[in-house]
Amino acid sequence: MQPTETTLPALAAAPSAVKPPLRSQCPVCDSNRLHYSFSHQSHRVMRCENCALMFLNPQPSDRELSEIYTAEYFLGHDTEEGRRDSSELKRATARQYLAELTRYNGAPSGQHSRLIEVGCGEGDFLCEAEAAGYDVLGVEYAPAACATANKRLKRGCVEQGELADAKLPDAHFDVCVLNDVIEHVRDPLAFLREIRRILRPGGALFIATPCLDSWSARFMKERWMEWKPEHLSYFNKANIQTALLKAGFEDVIVQPGWKTLSFDYVQSHFEKFPVPLFTPAVRMLGKMLPSSVKKKPRRVVASGMMVFSRRARETRERLSVIVPAFNEAETIRPMMDALVAKEIAGMEIEIVVVESNSTDGTREIVKQFAAHPRVKVILEEKPRGKGRAVRTGLAAATGKYVLIQDADLEYDMEDYDSLVGALASGRHAFVLGSRHGGRNLWKMRQFTGQRSLSSFLNLGHWLFTTAINVLFWKRLRDPFTMFKVFRRDCLHGLRFECNRFDFDFELLIRLMQKGYTPAEIPVNYRSRSFKEGKKVSMWRDPLTWLVALARLRTSKVDPLAEIEHTRNAQTATESAPLSAQPALAHR
Repeated sequence: MQPTETTLPALAAAPSAVKPPLRSQCPVCDSNRLHYSFSHQSHRVMRCENCALMFLNPQPSDRELSEIYTAEYFLGHDTEEGRRDSSELKRATARQYLAELTRYNGAPSGQHSRLIEVGCGEGDFLCEAEAAGYDVLGVEYAPAACATANKRLKRGCVEQGELADAKLPDAHFDVCVLNDVIEHVRDPLAFLREIRRILRPGGALFIATPCLDSWSARFMKERWMEWKPEHLSYFNKANIQTALLKAGFEDVIVQPGWKTLSFDYVQSHFEKFPVPLFTPAVRMLGKMLPSSVKKKPRRVVASGMMVFSRRARETRERLSVIVPAFNEAETIRPMMDALVAKEIAGMEIEIVVVESNSTDGTREIVKQFAAHPRVKVILEEKPRGKGRAVRTGLAAATGKYVLIQDADLEYDMEDYDSLVGALASGRHAFVLGSRHGGRNLWKMRQFTGQRSLSSFLNLGHWLFTTAINVLFWKRLRDPFTMFKVFRRDCLHGLRFECNRFDFDFELLIRLMQKGYTPAEIPVNYRSRSFKEGKKVSMWRDPLTWLVALARLRTSKVDPLAEIEHTRNAQTATESAPLSAQPALAHR
C-alpha cells in the first residue's frame, strides 16, 4: 500500500479524532441494503447485498489512520538489507504489471507515453515505467517517500501532496496506475472520476487491489490477511467493474493479481499483521526452510487482482438491440413497430437489424425502417446463420448495454425494463431472460397438436442445460434463452467463431469463462412451432452444439492476448500497401 491523498488528512498536522458518519448507502451502487458482516479490530465490516462490496462503516478517523501510516508502515524498512530486498521485489512486480499493461494498451510511443501513478510510495513502479519509455509523474502524500522517489528517478518527478493539490490539466495523461491504493479511498467513485478527468479519452487505467474472489479470501474468510483498519473498501471482480462503469470507464478486463514475493516477505507480512493460526504456521515453516529458499523471489497469485480499463469516450445510457432477421415477413413489421415505439426511462435505444437476404419479403419490410433515427440496417449478401448475423450486429452496436431480440415475437418487450434495469443499477453485468418463471412454471416448447415433439425438444433442452451446468460448474435453468442482455464492454477481449444456433452456446460460455456469472430473471415467452416458422434443425444443430461444447470446454479465454492480437492485426493492415490491404482483410 502507498499512502496517498485518499488516506488523506490521515497524515495532517492535527488529524481529527472524529469518525466519519455512518453510511446509509453503498459507496458504489447507492443501495441501502447494507448488512453487518463482522468486526475486525473493533471496526465494523458491512456488506452491500446489492453489489457485494464490503467496507468499514464507520470508517476510522483521521487520527486513527495517522497512527497507522507511520514511517514504519512499509514492510522491510527496518534494515537497509530489508529495504533493498523489498524494493527488488516491488520492481520485479512492476515489470510484470508493465508487461501486462503493454498487452492491454500497447507500448509507449511518442506523445502517447505520459504515465501518472497516484500513491507511488518510493517510486519503484515509476523507475521501471521510466526505463520502459514512459514520461512519468508521481503523486505521493508522504514527504519522506516523495523525497526518496525523486532521488531515484532520472527524468520524471514526484509531487508531494494530494492529487487535487497538483492541479493537473484535464485529459493530459495516457496511463494512470493505482497500485494498492483504491482500497484506502474514502470515496472510491469520486476518486475514480477525478482519475477520469486527468486521463485523455481512451486513456488506460491500471488498478491492483485485494480481491474478495481470490483464493486466499475464500479460504481464510474472516481471517484474511487483507482485513485491515486502513483498508476501507473491499472489491470483487464484479463490483470493481460496476465502480469503473459508473465513473466513466469501459473495456474492463480483470485478471488474477500476480506479484513477485519471497517467503521472507510473506512471513514479515504475517508478523506485522498477525492472523490466528496462519502466523504461527508460517513462523514454524520459516524456521525449517533454508535461507536461500526463503529469499528466492517467486511469482505467485496472492490475494489481489489486476484491473485494466479505459476512459470512455462517451457515457450516455444507451441500449443496443440486435435483431437478426431471415424469412420473418409475417412477424417483422409488428415486431419493429413495437420496438421503435418502446421507451425505457433514462435510456436511449439503438436498433441494429441484420437482414440476411430473405426470400419472403422480409428485406423489403426492413428497408422501410432504415430512415428511422433509432434504426441501423445491415443487409447481408447471403444467409450465413443466425450466429453470424448476431455477431455482425454486435460489431455495429454502440450502446453501453446490448440485448438480443428475435424477430419472431416469441419474447415480450415489456420485459426489457427489468432486464436492462438489472444492468443499469450495477447489480449485474450479464443477465439471462429465463423462460422458467418459477419452480413449477415451464414456458418452454408447447406446440399445439405436437405434444410428443414438444416433449422431445424439452428433453433435449434439459440434457444440454445439465451438460453446461456440469461442465462449467453453474446452476442455470435456461442458458439458451435468446434474451441475453449484457454490458457491451463484457465482449472486450473475446473472439467468436460460431455462425449458427451454436453461437448461443459460444456467447454464454465465453462470457462465463471471462468471469461473468449470469443472473436469471423470469420473462414471458410464447413458443412457436416448426409449422409457424421455427428454424432450428432437430438433427444438425444438436451436433453443432456438441462440437461447440467440446471445443469451448477444452479452450481457455485470454482477453489480453486477444486484444494484443487485434491491435497487431490492425497495425499490420494500416502499415501494408493499399493494394495488399484487401488480401490481409480477407485472410
